[in-house]
Amino acid sequence: MTPVEQTPAPDWRRTMQRRLIVAAAALACWSVGIEARLIYLQVVRHDDLASRAERQQSRTIESAAKRGDILDRNGRVLAYSVDAESVYAVPTEIADPDAAARALCGVLDNCKARERDALAERIRRGRAFAYVQRQVTPDEARRVANLKLDGIGFMKESRRFYPNKDLGAHVLGYVGIDNKGLNGIEASYDALIKGRPGTVLIQTDARRQAFSRVERPATAGAALELTVDQTLQHIVERELRIGVEENRAAGGTAVVMDPRTGEILALANWPTFNPNAYRDAAKGAQRNRAVQDIYEPGSTFKIVTASAAIEEEIVKPEDLIDVSAGRIRFGSRVINDDHREGVLSFADVIVKSSNVGAIKVGLRLGPERLGAYTSRFGFGRRMSPDFPGENAGIVWDPSKLNDSALASVSMGYQVGVTPLQMAAAMSSIANGGELVEPRIVRAVIDETGRKPVPRKVLRRTVSARTSAVLTDIMEQVIERGTGSRARVDGFTVAGKTGTAQKVVDGKYSRSEYNASFVGFIPSRQPVFAIVVVIDSPHGKNLYYGGSVAAPIWQRIAASGLRLYGVPPSINPAPPVLIARREEPRERPTSGPATLPAIVTLQNGAAGSASLFPDLRGLGARDALRVLARLGMTARLRGDGVVLDQDPLPGTPIERGSVSTLRLGREMSTGTSGGGS
Repeated sequence: MTPVEQTPAPDWRRTMQRRLIVAAAALACWSVGIEARLIYLQVVRHDDLASRAERQQSRTIESAAKRGDILDRNGRVLAYSVDAESVYAVPTEIADPDAAARALCGVLDNCKARERDALAERIRRGRAFAYVQRQVTPDEARRVANLKLDGIGFMKESRRFYPNKDLGAHVLGYVGIDNKGLNGIEASYDALIKGRPGTVLIQTDARRQAFSRVERPATAGAALELTVDQTLQHIVERELRIGVEENRAAGGTAVVMDPRTGEILALANWPTFNPNAYRDAAKGAQRNRAVQDIYEPGSTFKIVTASAAIEEEIVKPEDLIDVSAGRIRFGSRVINDDHREGVLSFADVIVKSSNVGAIKVGLRLGPERLGAYTSRFGFGRRMSPDFPGENAGIVWDPSKLNDSALASVSMGYQVGVTPLQMAAAMSSIANGGELVEPRIVRAVIDETGRKPVPRKVLRRTVSARTSAVLTDIMEQVIERGTGSRARVDGFTVAGKTGTAQKVVDGKYSRSEYNASFVGFIPSRQPVFAIVVVIDSPHGKNLYYGGSVAAPIWQRIAASGLRLYGVPPSINPAPPVLIARREEPRERPTSGPATLPAIVTLQNGAAGSASLFPDLRGLGARDALRVLARLGMTARLRGDGVVLDQDPLPGTPIERGSVSTLRLGREMSTGTSGGGS
């Protein structure tokens, strides 16, 4: 029997083995891939993914701090912060963004179609938080609340408020919607007064539904006490506005400064604006002309030329200068005087505002010395750290001044200055020759107390003697020169007029001028240094500084003196005194009247005591000059020369006391005296 042939069985074991190996390899690769992905996500991208998750689940909103108050020098509030409601949305809780936007815009002021579409788009993005409108009015907040919309809420924010509206607007500046100072003191002292912001934390669940809101309150900033007097600021703004409108001018600036301390008591510009609604301001109204605009000062700058000439002993006030030609030529260029004069003393060159006379003195000085004094008085550099955007002005390099350019600078052309610089320079003459840094902040008030800002002397400009000589010359500008309309009854005034052509389209205009007046009052013990600049006047008073700016200056000065209760320096009310009268000594019967010496007696520990000099026979001006050196004021009766005086010669006197002088045309002995 033939054995049956058997078919070999399939090697299923090896097949299964191969399949298991393939499956195991695939599983291993899958496991390695998963592990690698996990390592990548949990190690390599851990920080990034964690922060993304945090942003999706929570959002921190910064809440601005309440800014510190701004006060005037008497503690009256000029700016403060109030709580205002801001409307926000939680987009994930709003089913229909378009409908919500329509409803909200229906109750919010100034929400037009474009704003409505933008709001709907912000909500549609689906984030955890979106502003609807910030710092709404109470009425708007009430109307939004009455809608009772899902996903709409309110949060407190700080809003800046200026209770006096446009009063001191250019000094204060304004604050943006994010509580950041954008101009004026609000900007320059923003770091001090903005405080420390708080935070609002909003958390959402996996479905991005808000379930938690945690708020950390903000810390208020420091308060600022300004040098400005609110009442005086109102007076200056009122008179400046009236003056600009009366003269149909493009604008104007006035600065009132305490010449001893550099404190700015008032600073005004016209046109102005309301910082509560600064976005609605007219074009150019936000510009602080007092520190941002430069102008050619014209004849007011002759005070700098005179200061340099007297200090350097180039000329004396009584030296004669021939200006009879009425013009001076530099090549093809001819410079004229407004009025033909003959031979003038240097004092009268300033009093009559002779361009030719000032130029002749400037040429004697030379560019180096005139340039040095221009720099000494602060021109060509910023004067104060309190004003953002302050213009340094334009000053020539002395090495580039030829005779023609030097002539221009000598009479106040081809030099660009700001009204603030002119106020500081005039204060330097008023206080005896110190250039004091102008400042608008008087003190900083924080949790540690009140910290005054100290007076800062930048440099000495001229000697006290030169200052006194210039004061006398500037008094004569008021008494018999171009500044007569700046007179204030009962007070001695020192000042200078200025009229300068403006540059229009690259050349000097024949119709556009800057009219200005600078001065200080009372001239011998000054309380105010005041600068008034009027831009492009076209009124009935023409364009001269003496007819346009001087009357505005006079009204500001007179009102300020009344406000501060400053006693008259001419014919003051007599103090209540009990004095012993003695028989007068014999009066002189012949010889010219001369300025008497001031006798001083040394009295051991008691110090020194001045004895009143004999003023009889002197003219009124000379007598007033002597009394000014003694620190006294005068009550004048009559006119002519001094016939009698009280106190009598040889009487001990004190600074600040009053002398009564009786004047007449003839001495009692029958001899003639000098005129006033």
